[in-house]
Amino acid sequence: MAKNKKDKNQAAGEELAAEEIALEELPPETEGEQGEAEAEQAPEAPQRDYEAELAAEKDRYLRLAAEFDNYRKRTQREKEALYGEIRTETVAELLPVYDNLARALAAECSDAAFYKGVEMTMNQLVAIFEKMGIEPIETVNQTFDPALHNAVIHIEDESLGQNVIVEEFQKGFKYKDKVIRFAMVKVAN
Repeated sequence: MAKNKKDKNQAAGEELAAEEIALEELPPETEGEQGEAEAEQAPEAPQRDYEAELAAEKDRYLRLAAEFDNYRKRTQREKEALYGEIRTETVAELLPVYDNLARALAAECSDAAFYKGVEMTMNQLVAIFEKMGIEPIETVNQTFDPALHNAVIHIEDESLGQNVIVEEFQKGFKYKDKVIRFAMVKVAN
């Protein structure tokens, strides 16, 4: 019986070996024909997927480029606005110095050298303001504009027109369209 079992096992092993050899010996044309059939079907489907992916990536790239361009423009505008704000705040801090120099020039002075020094300092400060784009607000003989002027005194004078500025008490300044300090004035009629 043991011999019979051994013969059965040996026969089964030989059959398995024969099947494996038969699989290995399949004609190459059969495998090649299958591969060609798959190759014909395969490029069409993936090609469509690649085109769709390419289109999606291109769209994503264009959106990202546009978003970056918008970011660049927005930060440039913010930077310019911040620069203008800082400029006006700095000039606002310097305006009391301007006022003091103007008072010193208006006062009587017996020392010509001292007066000349104050005048040179005032001219230098005015030149710096001009270089920064700071403009004085025109007042005398101008029509009163509440967006630019601050009327502190109102007088009646028939020889002058309606809402004409007669006198300036404190000079006003502006940067572009923004008023840094309103001009303090006397208005007629």
